[in-house]
Parts: sequence; structure tokens; C-alpha cells
Amino acid sequence: MPRMKFVMFIFALLITFFLNDVFNEAKAQSIGDALSKAYSENPEIDEQRAKLRVRDEEVPKAMSGMRPKASINIYGGPQRTTIKAPAGIDQFNSRVYQSDQYSGYPTNGTFKFDQPIFDGGKTRNAVRQAESGVFAARGELQAVEQETLLRSATAYMDVFRDTAILRLKKNNVQVLQHQLKVTQDRYDFGEVSMTDVAQAQAALAKAQSEHAVASGTLQKSIAAYQRVIGVQPTRLTPVRSLENLLPRTREEAIEIALAENPYIRTSLHSVDAADAGVKIAEAALMPTASVGGQVIQSLDSYFGYPHTRQFGAQALATLNIPLYQGGGEYTAIRQSKEQLGQAKIHVDSVRNEIRAKVIEGYAQFLSAKSSVEFGEKAIKAAELALRGVRDESAFGQRTTQDVLIAQQTLLEARVNLVSAQHDRILGAYTALAAIGRLSVKDLQLDVLPYDPNRHYEQIKDNWFGVSTTDGK
Repeated sequence: MPRMKFVMFIFALLITFFLNDVFNEAKAQSIGDALSKAYSENPEIDEQRAKLRVRDEEVPKAMSGMRPKASINIYGGPQRTTIKAPAGIDQFNSRVYQSDQYSGYPTNGTFKFDQPIFDGGKTRNAVRQAESGVFAARGELQAVEQETLLRSATAYMDVFRDTAILRLKKNNVQVLQHQLKVTQDRYDFGEVSMTDVAQAQAALAKAQSEHAVASGTLQKSIAAYQRVIGVQPTRLTPVRSLENLLPRTREEAIEIALAENPYIRTSLHSVDAADAGVKIAEAALMPTASVGGQVIQSLDSYFGYPHTRQFGAQALATLNIPLYQGGGEYTAIRQSKEQLGQAKIHVDSVRNEIRAKVIEGYAQFLSAKSSVEFGEKAIKAAELALRGVRDESAFGQRTTQDVLIAQQTLLEARVNLVSAQHDRILGAYTALAAIGRLSVKDLQLDVLPYDPNRHYEQIKDNWFGVSTTDGK
């Protein structure tokens, strides 16, 4: 019977361990999970999407310039009219007047209709400008999405790195605590001096201080993680390299970036919008034409006479030829041309900036990649050296200080390797973002990509309606 209870206890213990493993696995977070959550819920991305939907409305607003306009105007109220009219000459050869007073409630109703037929190309270019603005806003959204994904990846890797460093620092404290105990025991047996004990105590105090600093650094990284991704990190899993997504050479990456980076596309669309702005300003010098008409219905309006009616209808054709309007139109044209020149200069500035970011990202990646290779060699050498120094110290051939130095060297090598691995991963992410390929599609994230064209198609041809849609 006792044996059966023991078997049941072991079985329950195994089940508990299994459930804990399953639970911990369920709580594990991969970088794909973190990036997907940031893409779906980050408020900066949501704000930029809302900004794009606001910009979409500029297109139907611009299209309204050539659409018909109609209005109904109704007014009325009590009216009292006094009429004094000449009635002839009296016997004294003086003019005689006849007066009368009328009271009524005249009511007037007017229906007006106007259809522009030519506006100097203003509406056509306004639509072109609005569409270019929409495309520029889409580029801004893509840029914000990539920047958020890069910041999310950075936050993830910072927590992953700082967690690993904190573990190394904690292990170092434990090793030095053991080293202090060993040194104290040897001092008690007269094998070492009090100086060796003091050296071990100083090394332990330094390690404990470094552990406290590493703990604070991790807390800062966790706060940054929560700010960008929206949740607390639990158990982060290792990150695979993105080297296979990078172009083969830096020059190829620069060429792709100059064609695909969203900031460059945004600046090019801004140039097109500025060019349309010049045409819009020039339209102020062009004639305009429209056709239309109006219908007027009046009741009791003839001097307030009761029961009188008046009806009128008129077809109208309007041609407006501007001659001189104070000179403001010429200023607007010159100003819009300067804005076009500024937009073209900005394209060159953006290209230079993107080129520098690609070079910087590749340099960070290649440097970190080399550091990882040398760091692994440094750890192997430091481990071998530490074992040798400890063995030699046991036979009195090395001092306690030599052991402490070897232990510190190994710790630094391990910390450097963790940092190099962190920089290697982020270097690839940075290079991809500079190129313009740090996207949901390229990263194959398990999330539905936002379709910026959906809202645009819903509203671009709307003539009526005040309801809005989030476009999701």
C-alpha cells in the first residue's frame, strides 16, 4: 500500500510538471507574436490610419467642383404697404394725390440650379492633387508601420538581451559567493592572506552592484516593451536571423531602397501634388463658364395685394473672364511654383537620408556578425583560461586575484556575445526597414494586413451621406 501511494505521488508530480510545461509554453511569446500585436493594436499606427482616412475625403471634396449645385430659398412675413399716387389737378390747380394701404403675407420661393461646364482645369488638378496626397499619406502610413515594427523588434531584443545579461550577472554573483567561501576557507587553513579575502569580497560587491544595475536596465526595457507592444513580456523565445531577406550586397540594397522606401515614394507624390497646385493657381487666370436656371414662385407679393401670384422661370448661361483681381492670383502662382521647387529639393534630401540609413544598417549588421564569431571564440578561450587558472590556484601557482580576473574576463566575453547577437538581429531589421521591406508580408506575420484602398473605394464616388467608416 505504501508503495502504491508512492507511485501515485510520482504520477501526480509528473502530471504537475507536464501541466506547468504546457502552461509556460502557452505563455511564451515569440517576436512574431509581439510584432503582430503591435501592428494590430499600436495607437500610433491606428492614428496614422485615421489620418489616411481623413486624407481620402479630399478626393470627393475636390470632385465636387464640377458637380451641379442646387438650392431652395423660401422667405416670407407680414407686410404693410402704403401707396400714394397722383390722381389729377384740383380747382386750385394743385396736384391731388390718392393713397391706399395694403396688408398681406407675401411668400417667395426660389429654386436655383447651376452646373459648371468649365473652370480652367481647377477641379481636374484639384482631384489630381488630392489623389497624390492620398498616395503620399499611404506612404506615410507604411513608414509608420515599419518604424513601429522596428521599435517593437528593438524592444523585444532589448528585453531578451537584458534578461540574458541579468542571468549572467546573477550567476556571476553566485560564483563569486562560492569563490569568497573557498578563499575564506583557505585563509582559515593559512593557505592565503587576508588580502586575498578582501579581493574576493571586493569582487563580490562589484558583482552585486552590477547585478542591481542590470536589473534596473531590464525594468526599463520591459517598460519600453509594454509601451510599444501593449503587454508585459512573459517568456520570450529566441529570434531567428533575417539575413535571408537582405539583398546580397549593400549596393543592391541601396538601389532597392531608392525605389521602394515609403519615405521616398511619399516625397515623389508630394512633388506631383505640388505640380498640381501650380495648375490650380494658374486656373485663377482662366475664364469659367456654367449653365443653370431658376424658378420663382411668389404669393401675395404684388404690393401686398391678397391672393396675387407671381411665377417666373429663367435659364442662365454665365461666362466669367477675369481681367485683374488685385494681383493676389499672381502671387499665388509664384508661391506654388516655389513650393514645387521645395518639394523637388526635399526628394534629394530624403534619398540621401535613406542611403545613409541603409549603409548604417548594413554596417551595424556586418559588424555585429563579426563580433558574434569572435565572441564565441573569446568565450571558449576564457573558459579554458579560467579552468587553468583555478587549477593552478589550487596548487598555489596562481593568486586569488588571477582567478577573479579570469572570472571577470569570462563574464565580459559572455555579455559581449549577448550584446553582439542582439545587434546582429537588430542590424538586419534596421537594414530591412531602411530598404522598405520590414512589412507584414515580408516578415510573414500571422495578422491580416490593413488595406488602405478599402476606405478610399468606399467614399471616393459618394455624392451624398454623412456616415463614416473606419475602413477596417
